[in-house]
Amino acid sequence: MWGGRFAQGPSAVMREINASIPFDKLLWRQDIRASQVHARMLADRGIISAADAEAIHDGLDTIADEYERDGVPEDWDLEDIHMTVESRLTELIGPAAGRLHTARSRNDQVATDFRMWVREASDAAIAGLDALRAALVRRAGEHADSVMPGFTHLQTAQPVTLGHHLLAYFEMTGRDQSRFVDALDRADECPLGSAALAGTGFPIDRHQTARELDFFEPTRNSLDAVSDRDFALDYLMAASQCALHLSRLAEEMIIWASQPFGFVRMPDTLSTGSSIMPQKKNPDAAELVRGHAGRIVGCTTALMVTMKGLPLAYSKDMQDDKPPVFEAAALLELCLAAMTGMVAECTFDTDRMREAAERGYATATDLADWLVREADIPFREAHHITGAAVKLAEQRQVALDRLPLEDLQAIDGRIDERVFAALSVDASVASRASYGGTAPEQVRQRVAEAREALGLED
Repeated sequence: MWGGRFAQGPSAVMREINASIPFDKLLWRQDIRASQVHARMLADRGIISAADAEAIHDGLDTIADEYERDGVPEDWDLEDIHMTVESRLTELIGPAAGRLHTARSRNDQVATDFRMWVREASDAAIAGLDALRAALVRRAGEHADSVMPGFTHLQTAQPVTLGHHLLAYFEMTGRDQSRFVDALDRADECPLGSAALAGTGFPIDRHQTARELDFFEPTRNSLDAVSDRDFALDYLMAASQCALHLSRLAEEMIIWASQPFGFVRMPDTLSTGSSIMPQKKNPDAAELVRGHAGRIVGCTTALMVTMKGLPLAYSKDMQDDKPPVFEAAALLELCLAAMTGMVAECTFDTDRMREAAERGYATATDLADWLVREADIPFREAHHITGAAVKLAEQRQVALDRLPLEDLQAIDGRIDERVFAALSVDASVASRASYGGTAPEQVRQRVAEAREALGLED
């Protein structure tokens, strides 16, 4: 490939450190498609003959069939997927294969191939999020009225509905989806034809190749085009944020599935047992989603550090751009599938959830609100009165709505029997009917809107 400049071949160490075929072979489909489009453009512009372009196209089709059937061979002397394809093309069609690399470099070739791969990974993430969001909406609709404790600091705070809780993750994953969409928009420029760094003297048509590769337009600066990896970082940052949200949901599933909580039973298909303790049913899939989030964030950090000090244009450091993206994409696909299965197939113990909500003085805020609303007491004073009532209920080891009226009136005489209508967990969630609140009527409205947005049938 570049032997004319060198009297000796690379050392074994150089051969090993330089080869990227073990990982960039994943780009073979993109490399073949972009090469066919490039060859067709060269022929259309009269730069190579139509006969050579046809031979190149047919030869690349043959290679695609071989790789689909047998996999991509790994010859480290050929370094990467680009030279692996070109070498096999030369074996198939002879000298005409040497014309394929006219008016391009491996620099713009890999930038194009990689960008195409990342766009497909973004599409896959969006589709995976669609499936997860549909599962969240379906389960939220089933549990619009199911009462559970809402937590802050992992302490019982106020009653909420399970449907409302699940819809919180619907909102998070919606933002995740929008980040992938934004990343796709910024990646919609084609580097092909930028050559090594300065463009080319051949009369190519970069708009044609961009259009045929489904890009909106060609890149506008050849230096930037071959050295830009923002599209990969955009993908990784979107993947990292998505992984953080998946990890939060996984953590809640892990906590809820533990015996002290008992809020959920995980599906057998996404659980494992113990080699020594027969009773165990471990939420390993959820724990691995939680663990994989760290690896995905690590992939993002790895590429950021690789790119942080590189002068224009291409440097060999950038060969290390692909492993973290490939790893993160594979992990994210697994995490999305696992969480979708978990949400869709788990069994919620709504009786246990309600019992926990009733046990934790979750309606204390409702007592304070009632004092403000019905007795015209300033909230800070109402907060103090409610705190005294909670303290008494703790001493008596009863729920707030089980305290006798005379005990409540001993704390503050302005409390009357109407207060009990506000102190049940059902009354509490029903009263939170502000837009976006946990009231069942609000949850059902949000579910209906979400179903319409996702195109789900009733």
